[in-house]
Amino acid sequence: MMKNLFLSLFGILISIASYAQDCVGVGVKAGSGFEMNNYDGKGKSTGKLVYKIVNVSAQDGKTAVTIEFESFSAKGKSEMKNTYKMICDGNSILLDASSLVSTEQMKSFENMDMKFTYDNIEYPAKLSVGQKLKDASVKGEGKSGPLAITFKMLIHNRNVAAQEKITTPAGTFDASKITSDMTMETLMGMNMKFEMNTVSYRAPGVLWDVKSESYRKGKLMGYSELTKIY
Repeated sequence: MMKNLFLSLFGILISIASYAQDCVGVGVKAGSGFEMNNYDGKGKSTGKLVYKIVNVSAQDGKTAVTIEFESFSAKGKSEMKNTYKMICDGNSILLDASSLVSTEQMKSFENMDMKFTYDNIEYPAKLSVGQKLKDASVKGEGKSGPLAITFKMLIHNRNVAAQEKITTPAGTFDASKITSDMTMETLMGMNMKFEMNTVSYRAPGVLWDVKSESYRKGKLMGYSELTKIY
């Protein structure tokens, strides 16, 4: 009986471990990751982004993936670091919206008693042209002395616009083109508002964008492309 119980528990543990390494059909494990190169609107290199998976675990029947992110300048100097989570439930990927706010931005709010709420970024496992995706947002409220402060970042009008072949140094992908609008607004005595449009390309079997582009008033401001998966 004890032997059977042990084998049963061992089987459950193996099943959990196996599930914890799967995200919408894609195998993930600690130590793996990917890199993206950044360019300005004219194609000049501005640095790179390095993402590393540091932990994969089962969480309420889902797969939780912890990712460390680091941004480097064109000269190789580390400029920004962040850690965030990605949750996979078999049908979609939920990306922690806190990843949209850098640690440097968070530090600027340190003495303002800011409280943040998030609507995470959702990517369905299956994408089809014409599909509308949920909005994502980061909202913060706080105070600096008597001065009320609000911060809002909204990603909206997210649509699957087309299916395209995309070639990057990491390979050629049959990718879904997702267009969206981004609005960032800060009220701190005076109102500061910034708007831009983004295009991202996502491919089956890859958990991250294979390419992303940012535009302002129709002009390409910069882009990133997948260079390495390890």
